[in-house]
Amino acid sequence: MPHKHNADRRHHIPKMSFKVQNWPAYEAGLRRRGSLTLWIEDSALGCWQTSGPSGQARFKDAAIQTSLMLRMAFKLALRQTEGLMTSVLALMGVTLSAPDHTTVSRRAVTLPVMQPASVPPGPLHVLIDSTGLQVYGAGQWLEAKHGAKSRRTWRKLHLAVDAASGVIVAQTLTDQDTDDPSQVGPLLNQIDDPIGRVTADGAYDGVPTYQTIAAHGDGIEVVIPPRSTAVPSGDPNVPTQRDDHLATIAEQGRLSWQAATDYGQRSLVETTMGRYKARIGPRLRARGFAAQQTEAAIGVAVLNRMLAAGRPNSVRVQRVIA
Repeated sequence: MPHKHNADRRHHIPKMSFKVQNWPAYEAGLRRRGSLTLWIEDSALGCWQTSGPSGQARFKDAAIQTSLMLRMAFKLALRQTEGLMTSVLALMGVTLSAPDHTTVSRRAVTLPVMQPASVPPGPLHVLIDSTGLQVYGAGQWLEAKHGAKSRRTWRKLHLAVDAASGVIVAQTLTDQDTDDPSQVGPLLNQIDDPIGRVTADGAYDGVPTYQTIAAHGDGIEVVIPPRSTAVPSGDPNVPTQRDDHLATIAEQGRLSWQAATDYGQRSLVETTMGRYKARIGPRLRARGFAAQQTEAAIGVAVLNRMLAAGRPNSVRVQRVIA
């Protein structure tokens, strides 16, 4: 019998029930996830393409970015993306042509970096983490063709996420041998808004990380768990933030420090990593490193668009004790 050890006092435990307060809005958000709405703004149509001396279409960056975003959103091959773009333009009744797959593949190498999405005003709480993306290289070809085991090739995607909105505000793509702390500076340099707090896991612990964040702006609070072998800086007169973390952990324990610093919000960036691999994919399709950087940037832009357009409102519940 379940709960037999508490059977004599189970009647003292009140039964809790929850009543949803905003079900219509939440249900509408779930329906928006399945809707398919494609449109091209008039401003984009005006800068879509030009004609060369022989009448051949010369596509601008907006057309290439649109094709790459559709490819990432629907996980299509380049030829399938060209067919989708052609059908969409035909349904719209415009006299524009879709970029062919060879042009999209070639222009992806030199495409300008897309600007990050806008975030609500105010000091940001930036969450930083990295994840691995698989690259289909020569080793995977040998394994698929001949069954030979080989070492996989990876790229590391470093993300900076706004804790309040979940928007990815900065990203970098490096090789698998690049350490995580070295990308803190490049990530923060992409953020123009003021930063109030930076949170990361223990892999970013170290004096260089604190120095990089301090050089970016004054008064930024850093929440990084020190390693178990970490020691204070040695200057008792001017304790650093890292020294304060060490002292708090030594006095109250690591769990109390996590609760006091709200370190649990770091899980939001891990959720973003899971969303990227679920929506965009766990691997990169491009072969060259420059094209892979563009692909990662396009994937981040698509993820931010999905977050802004199709995210359902959170369920508001009212706890009722019977």
